Amino acid sequence: MKKSQHIGEIIQELRKKKDMTQEELAQKSGVSYTTLIKIERGSVQNPTVKTIKRIADALDASVDLLLGKINLDNNPTYKNEQ
Repeated sequence: MKKSQHIGEIIQELRKKKDMTQEELAQKSGVSYTTLIKIERGSVQNPTVKTIKRIADALDASVDLLLGKINLDNNPTYKNEQ
């Protein structure tokens, strides 16, 4: 994970590491597909805390990880997943 990644890039990276499509993540998180696409694309740069929490839960990740406060490379949950 690059230091300058925005939340959408982090979500996309985690989603791909979990081998999930955007549709699957949207369904699992309860966040609309359109909103998820906009977040990943960077069109929505400040999603609500509720939305971030839903996506984090669906990815089995922490909110801090999505916000870039924890480095993805040092997170044991995702370190070895490709």
